[in-house]
Amino acid sequence: MWNMSGTEMIILAVIVLLVFGANRLPEAGKAVGKGLREFKRALSDAENSINQLPSDRPASSDEQPPRPAPRDAKPKRLVE
Repeated sequence: MWNMSGTEMIILAVIVLLVFGANRLPEAGKAVGKGLREFKRALSDAENSINQLPSDRPASSDEQPPRPAPRDAKPKRLVE
């Protein structure tokens, strides 16, 4: 993706060291790692919820799907 030479990587490391300082680099790395773990967990949870089939839930025999309203029917009012 990025074609970075060794010199460019060293320059980037020096800039990061100047911006964050030597004492805050471990904290920044820990925060980035924690954020990536949370993102991966949320992504896997979303994939699991999408991949669950509707047939996983047992349906009762007396449930019937709702019938569509006729086209000329007026909408029901909830409040009069």
